[in-house]
Amino acid sequence: MKRAGDTHTGRAQEGPVVVTDRGLPGWLAPVVKAAGTVQPEQLSRFLPPESGSGRQSAVLILFGEGGSGPELLLMERAGSLRSHAGQPSFPGGSLDPEDGDPETTGPLRAALREAEEETGLDPSGVQLFGVLPRLYIPVSGFVVTPVLGWWREPTPVRAVDSGETARVFTVPVADLTDPANRVTTVHPSGHRGPAFLVESALVWGFTAGVIDRILHFSGWERPWDRTKQVPLDWRS
Repeated sequence: MKRAGDTHTGRAQEGPVVVTDRGLPGWLAPVVKAAGTVQPEQLSRFLPPESGSGRQSAVLILFGEGGSGPELLLMERAGSLRSHAGQPSFPGGSLDPEDGDPETTGPLRAALREAEEETGLDPSGVQLFGVLPRLYIPVSGFVVTPVLGWWREPTPVRAVDSGETARVFTVPVADLTDPANRVTTVHPSGHRGPAFLVESALVWGFTAGVIDRILHFSGWERPWDRTKQVPLDWRS
């Protein structure tokens, strides 16, 4: 995610931003249902501060249909960034004033704008179909609104700016639900959380936590060995 002072190169979204679940593929129905019923505390123990502090931001959780079935768009953040360097993540970043009301359309516009800036995604091919409760990332102070999208008309994606994005990739949902790819990651602080070993990457932290909860509440989760642990430096 970008912080204050980082540059934005993508074009702002024009016209109304609509959230609708009409015309979605049937396999997304469990995600739509989960998005409409899940409570913030069911997603994370880290919720936005009651004081209202925190950097308002949004991420795009984009589902598509690939050669191996349903898939999810992810990116790997550049190692030189000031926060969450080198981590696999959803496209996303801070809300800009031109995104509009942070309580309504702001997160929707920000999620699409940031996805375009980071991955070259064409927002016109994305159908937004849900919004999850806002969550908090204590280490960086972001208050994050996860925005759900269907990649109705896929377009080529890439790492637009190497100073911001190391790579862009898709992960089959089948790989995310495969018990062989699921592990518990151990942070140096001692914190443990769900993680995924997919596409030569360790997906952990906030991103893995949200994916884990989506799989769970959508009924896609398969039993996996939670005692299988890996450190964050699993490649060394």
